[in-house]
Amino acid sequence: MSGRPIIAPFKSSPDRGDVKGLRQFLSPEQQHSWMEGETALPDERRESLEQQSLEQRFKYAARFEKLLRKPQAGDVLDILRRYAENCLPIPRQTERWFWSVSCLPSTSDKPLARVNASWMELFTLLPDGLATPLGTGEHLRARIIVHLSDFTTDGSPEPDRLDQAFLERSVSRPEDVSHFNWKADTFGIKIRGSASIHKFLMEPRALRAIRRFNLTHLNRGRNAYQASHCFSLADAILD
Repeated sequence: MSGRPIIAPFKSSPDRGDVKGLRQFLSPEQQHSWMEGETALPDERRESLEQQSLEQRFKYAARFEKLLRKPQAGDVLDILRRYAENCLPIPRQTERWFWSVSCLPSTSDKPLARVNASWMELFTLLPDGLATPLGTGEHLRARIIVHLSDFTTDGSPEPDRLDQAFLERSVSRPEDVSHFNWKADTFGIKIRGSASIHKFLMEPRALRAIRRFNLTHLNRGRNAYQASHCFSLADAILD
């Protein structure tokens, strides 16, 4: 984002209890400018060690060490760094309380890492044993939740208006991308392979869509997944 104007976040005041989510830190105008890629937002220092829950830090430290032994570990960290830098506004200032990253969460799909905000999954990285073994990055897949209306030909939330051609252009190989319909204007994109995941996260239209969806849920209030936040993994992707 070099060369773009920098807009400082405003501070929430003690009497702003009626304001939820990211609006405590960023005005609607600041959020919109960031979503459009027009401005950069300076991010403050993360919570100090004294402010963190040390019990929670140590609880998930072993999971992080286990993740580092996975063949996909390097790609997972690279992708999460890109995601945090480009898809989350002021990620250090809002870490844990408004978004979180879980390491090897204990769910049936056995993900490697998952980013959440409010009550919503935003971004998940999973192992992919079916991918062609061209490298460790090929054993990785992503699930990205977005607004369907950002991926239709007419901006409507209608599944039959999906811009499939755009999805296929946004990855390295057309066969790397698939999707699933969820409910209302919520839509899931599945991408296989590190190269295609990186390319999708760099595509301007896709990046704007990810930012818009994330802002929707970052503005809904405190993160419901605070207790599963892995500080060790956050260290690796934020520092």
